[in-house]
Amino acid sequence: MLNPSTTPSPQLFSPLSVELVEAVSLIEQANNWQDKYRQIMLLGKLLPPLAAEFKQPDAQVKGCESQAWLYHYMLNGQHFYLADSDARIVKGLIGLLLVACQSKTTDQIQQFDVKQYFDRLGLSGQLSPSRTNGLTALANAIVTYTQDVGT
Repeated sequence: MLNPSTTPSPQLFSPLSVELVEAVSLIEQANNWQDKYRQIMLLGKLLPPLAAEFKQPDAQVKGCESQAWLYHYMLNGQHFYLADSDARIVKGLIGLLLVACQSKTTDQIQQFDVKQYFDRLGLSGQLSPSRTNGLTALANAIVTYTQDVGT
């Protein structure tokens, strides 16, 4: 169980910056994998880092080859997340997931199809099996938080 002193305060959970949201369209528009990869890395740099005190074992997403941490907060029926990773590409992929899920309702998140989303972005088949497994673990963790709190 997380100690309240190692849990981010509700004020840290907020809608994503316009810059982050717009970065996803740059990935979608990129013509080749190298350009998409570069845009994912840049997207990761736009994601605010998680303070060291919040990089707790209880917040780690199991199933990721890299270390990844995820926190959840629900406000007015909307779900908000804070996440980080020690790997730049994973941090960018986390950014993609957050753009798709941040400030959404329980129903919207539970209907989210990560495979369809990555197909649309032109990323399916481009990620290694371990990255795909980690991404799926992150997406599942996001959905699990919505089940834990209900609608």
